[in-house]
Amino acid sequence: MIDPIDRTQALAGEHHGQPASADDLPELPAEDADMAAQLALAQVSLAKDLIGLTPSAMGPKAAVASFTKRAGFRDGAMLALRFVQARFLSVWGLLLAAALCPPKVFADFAIFAALANFVSIAALLRFEAVFFQNSGRLHLGRAFRLALAAGAIFLGVMAIVILFAASEGWVLRGFGALFLISLASRAAMRLILGEAAAEGDFATIGNSNIVQALVQPGMMILLIWPLGPTALALFAADAFGHAVAALYVAWRRRHSLLPLLHSSRWSRTELRASGRQWRSSPTYLLPSALLSFGFSAAPLLALPLASNPVLAAHVALATRLLDMPAQMFGAAAIPLVMSDLRKHQGHDRQKRARLLTLAMAAIVAALFLAIALVALVADEIVLDGTKWGGLGEVMAIMALFYGCGALVGPLQEMGAFSSRPHNQMVANAAALAVVAVVIWGFGSLSLALLAAIGLVSLARLLLHLRLTWIGIGAEPADTAAA
Repeated sequence: MIDPIDRTQALAGEHHGQPASADDLPELPAEDADMAAQLALAQVSLAKDLIGLTPSAMGPKAAVASFTKRAGFRDGAMLALRFVQARFLSVWGLLLAAALCPPKVFADFAIFAALANFVSIAALLRFEAVFFQNSGRLHLGRAFRLALAAGAIFLGVMAIVILFAASEGWVLRGFGALFLISLASRAAMRLILGEAAAEGDFATIGNSNIVQALVQPGMMILLIWPLGPTALALFAADAFGHAVAALYVAWRRRHSLLPLLHSSRWSRTELRASGRQWRSSPTYLLPSALLSFGFSAAPLLALPLASNPVLAAHVALATRLLDMPAQMFGAAAIPLVMSDLRKHQGHDRQKRARLLTLAMAAIVAALFLAIALVALVADEIVLDGTKWGGLGEVMAIMALFYGCGALVGPLQEMGAFSSRPHNQMVANAAALAVVAVVIWGFGSLSLALLAAIGLVSLARLLLHLRLTWIGIGAEPADTAAA
């Protein structure tokens, strides 16, 4: 999906009338052409001597061994390890805060965090997905500036809304200010981490989670000391924890970001042209992401229908336990998959997307099948006769819903490469409508309802798999028309 605008600009070495920068290819004097060609041939020859046989010339076992040594495999393992470390580091603070704060405070904080996460999806109008559509630095710069401009406008509108709500007495000014800080920090992290993933800087992505996992719980404990076990302390810890993480990733990526943000690179003409060219992001990708977020909360939507408080408690705990591996899989897989697909174009990208989809499907199936089996065994051996007896059965049933959701996450992001992004939005809308009808039809929370929700999630996954299998690699209609 190389954009026509990018192609002509890259050949001219210009950017909307601006001189070529360090991001563009340098020009060689004519008298140095022969020397450069000879040097290039020498470098290729030396590289062959150092690398040895290519995977195509190796046997099957040697090819597999070579694959496991690639940087992508190491980066994936490192990124997954960083997320596991971040989870373990954040647990101690949450446990201590849970011991100090009443349940009502934690419920308010859960609503605050969920609302901030939901609104932050729309903060950049999903223009960050455009970062991966082309491997060119010029394309990335245009998309980054467009996403930054959209985010600034969105946050300005949110500031006005929060000020109005505070003036009407609907929210406290302090809570409104913390929500805006939290939202802005989340948007900044989404923007910068998207650029880092596009450029393959997975170390920054992994380390940012470590930083947040250290700062946010620590800030929580420090604020509970003077403010008491109140919602204000937890809101402030969330806001400043994300702010510190955003500052960290901005500092780590400063050498890459500053050239993209140079004053000579900004142009209203460019922003308008980019907005028209990538209009499918706010038109289709953004509603699709919001609908997907809503569908992920389907088990929680059924909780108010519970007539059995024990089953409701089991579902709430199972939701938390299963959501963690689903989030960790998506957080590790999405940057790697999107960065990899960015390096391919056309039919090669479609073939690569199929290969990556099969690999992710195998990993998710093995992971959540193992979780379901372990939960059933624990239910029989450990939990039987306790108040948590039956939790394993609930987790085994809900593993289908969360396993399918874990795989849909990367497929959802891969929709940025799709020639038919509206189909993805329709699939998410239909799944959300069907699950709402199913919940209403059952009328009460039950194991059968959880199984039905899981089947709807499976049907949604099959739709996304079909779209990924045939819809990636062709040029989007809006890009072709640009």
